[in-house]
Amino acid sequence: MGLVVECLATRMMTMTEPVITARDITKVYRMGEVDVNALRGVTFDICPGEVVAIMGPSGSGKSTLMNIIGCLDVPTSGQYILDGVDVSKMTDDELAITRNKKIGFVFQSFMLLSRTSALGNVELPLRYGGIKTNRREIARKALESVGLGDRVNHLPTEMSGGQQQRVAIARALVNNPAILLADEPTGNLDSQSGKEIMNLILSLNRDLGTTIVIVTHDPRIGEQMKRIIRVTDGLVEDIR
Repeated sequence: MGLVVECLATRMMTMTEPVITARDITKVYRMGEVDVNALRGVTFDICPGEVVAIMGPSGSGKSTLMNIIGCLDVPTSGQYILDGVDVSKMTDDELAITRNKKIGFVFQSFMLLSRTSALGNVELPLRYGGIKTNRREIARKALESVGLGDRVNHLPTEMSGGQQQRVAIARALVNNPAILLADEPTGNLDSQSGKEIMNLILSLNRDLGTTIVIVTHDPRIGEQMKRIIRVTDGLVEDIR
């Protein structure tokens, strides 16, 4: 079993249950006749309200771990519990529902629909989640919360990279997810826009208590996190 990484609240002996519990997670990929062990027994907790970076070099397993945390994949063995729900053995349809309800995604490449307004992009998770009333108002408030109340009708092509990433953050938050999962969120931005986006993400934690997990190789981002989980060769190597 890999190194056990306890969440801060657990170490303080509070009654808070972890929002993420990973126990002895493995992931094996079959490549031809060779088994590739991407994760080799990863164990950690993340509690509500934490700000955590998952860091490691290319090939360390951090992207595989991100896919499992984000319910984009399931482990080969081990247990993954997200917000009280065991997602380790879910079907693809069950994973899709969990992603929509429990996780807000922010990607390096924004992943916005280019011919859809900012409001329409933010509204999409509500549509997929079966919300039928007040969708536009909820989406509008999400855009206002990231400082884009005056850009609701703009297309992504009419916005800067920083503004597009703000749209992506609003979309990630619109369903009130259990965690915000960001994959290299400043990777496609200039340094000033990157600072603004990181300030916004951290303010979500400070002001709203949003649980944030950022997957990154950038030490400048790691320095801003309250905790770092380092992954090397498919194992949790150490923490700070």
